Amino acid sequence: MFQKLRNRFLLMNMVIISIIMLVAFATIYTITYQNVRRDIEMNLQRVSDFYHKDGGPGRQGALGNGSSRTPVGEPSDEDLPEEGSNLSKPRTGGQNPPPELSVSFALQTDRKWNLLSVNSRFDMDDDFYEDARDEAVQDPDNDGQFTLEDTRWAYTVKKGAEGYTIVFLDITAQLKIITTLIYAFSIVALVMLAVIYLTSRYFANRSITPVKEAFDKQKRFIADASHELKTPLAVINTNADVLLANSEETIQSQSKWLHRIKSETERMKTLTNDLLYLTQMDDARTQRIFVPFNLSEAVESIILTMEAVIFEKDISFTYDIEPNHRMTGSSEQIKQVVMILLDNAIKYANPKGSIHLDLKKQHNHLLMTVSNTGEGIAPEHLDRIFDRFYRIDSARSRKNGGYGLGLAIAKSIVEQHKGKIYAKSVPKEKTSFYVQLG
Repeated sequence: MFQKLRNRFLLMNMVIISIIMLVAFATIYTITYQNVRRDIEMNLQRVSDFYHKDGGPGRQGALGNGSSRTPVGEPSDEDLPEEGSNLSKPRTGGQNPPPELSVSFALQTDRKWNLLSVNSRFDMDDDFYEDARDEAVQDPDNDGQFTLEDTRWAYTVKKGAEGYTIVFLDITAQLKIITTLIYAFSIVALVMLAVIYLTSRYFANRSITPVKEAFDKQKRFIADASHELKTPLAVINTNADVLLANSEETIQSQSKWLHRIKSETERMKTLTNDLLYLTQMDDARTQRIFVPFNLSEAVESIILTMEAVIFEKDISFTYDIEPNHRMTGSSEQIKQVVMILLDNAIKYANPKGSIHLDLKKQHNHLLMTVSNTGEGIAPEHLDRIFDRFYRIDSARSRKNGGYGLGLAIAKSIVEQHKGKIYAKSVPKEKTSFYVQLG
């Protein structure tokens, strides 16, 4: 069950983070793509304006075998375009030149798209220019892009008096930014997902551990409660059968069976009341009213009721209570904690042993200590004695009438008062319980 819970947690975490990463990367990609596209359009427009107004920076000439392309600054008579042609305009120094590292060229065609002249700074085969023209002819009404000889070109077409002028710009470098960005996103995403998976797995295990422990405690609690209830129920059932088998007997003659039934009924009542009380203590929605009260007087009142019991057990009892210590809380609940600790000390004190109760102010807290001599508690049990139904010696606890709920109740009360309860023990010598209250 917990394996499935962990896997669901991992899956949900991975899906959520993947969606967040996808949205983030898509947003970055879209913004970058729009910026690159806008930059391409601006550069293409600058190059187009430059070719149309200044004649371009390269070589200009007619297309055909044996044709020569001479620098723009030194054109031959036969290479000069006809008067009125867009490419025949002289350069003007006032125009913004295209990007220095841009690769571009212009083609001049007639109205039937026959190639008339080329304006380029590079010497390329005539077939290259014809292929470029053919790509542009496929969609002359809109600016477009195409790939030719492993190079990505953007083009724009402008209609003139005698034909068309097509300006081409190499945009491979700009588009490479987009490709690099996609590869970078893919690598980063894979690495991040791996890191997130390992991190999520670690924290999932950490998160599930307390849930698993609580579930195991709950199962153990139910099993122990069922076991504790089963014993008195069995006794009641057996004694009831005896009564039914001797129905002709008088009530007085059958009184011992009735007393056993009543005794076990009282035990069940005590157990169910303790379980109900623990449930109410665990319910965070339960509102409790805390008021200031005199803690010293509350502890002394419990001592007065328990002294006779301690005297009957032939146990030495001493106490040291500093007067007039006050705190805010429930006096009845704190009295219950004192009674539980004293009752526990009486049960486990050795014959002719001793019990000592101490209440004093320590630093900013009130510290109550209840100590008794006896067998003590082994170190491995100290952290678990406050668990419900936990008993170091089950046989001895049942003999003493305990269910293993007293210390659990005491811990719940102390924690509701924002306090702390813990125990220390020296085996075969002494056990001390400490209650630290604000």
